[in-house]
Amino acid sequence: MNTFFLSKTPLFHGISEDNIKDLLACLNARERKYNKNEVILRAGNATKDIGLVISGSVNTVMNFYWGDSHIFGHVEEGAIFAENCAAIHGKESMCDVVAVEPCEILFLDMDNLITTCSSNCNHHLKLIHNLLRICAQKNLELSSRMMHTAPKSLRARLLSYLSEQAMINCSSHFTIPFNRQQLADYLAVDRSAMSNELSKMQRDGLITVKRNEFTLSQVFTASHR
Repeated sequence: MNTFFLSKTPLFHGISEDNIKDLLACLNARERKYNKNEVILRAGNATKDIGLVISGSVNTVMNFYWGDSHIFGHVEEGAIFAENCAAIHGKESMCDVVAVEPCEILFLDMDNLITTCSSNCNHHLKLIHNLLRICAQKNLELSSRMMHTAPKSLRARLLSYLSEQAMINCSSHFTIPFNRQQLADYLAVDRSAMSNELSKMQRDGLITVKRNEFTLSQVFTASHR
């Protein structure tokens, strides 16, 4: 187990490698590898474990009865998933968790994570504190997605999302974590219509786009001041 890598993740932030080794035994830590597009957690299944992405990345995907699907979130290396379901016994997942690429996941027992041992050690309390901060951050991200999907027009949704990405990256040039289909799913729009709108925005001088690389023009910036 790469405890140096874990010490750099948000969940284990501020905890020494030696203490992480002790925690991993306490948390019943297990590693597992997945192939691209393999389902890690299937909707309708309960889990008592949270997953920490050691390598690669995963998406949380909502599948609807009539066959449509929407990406609800993207989980990159070092981040966690399934913490909400794992915290509530018997709670079934509403989404599939799918490997975007070959990845390795570290599973941790949630009950053991949120229950301190008899020694009430400081590093275990720090772990719980970190988990609380992560959950709060994810709530903010969910609020952001609701903000991006609230506008009625497709262009307004794209402008909202791209504006946020520019602020996050502190630059008018950035790379988003989605391909075209994934971005369309995230914004809850049709892919073809979205691609057409991106082409129109490029012709209008608002953006320059190549695959998932975007550059916002001064016209774009001026219109959002």
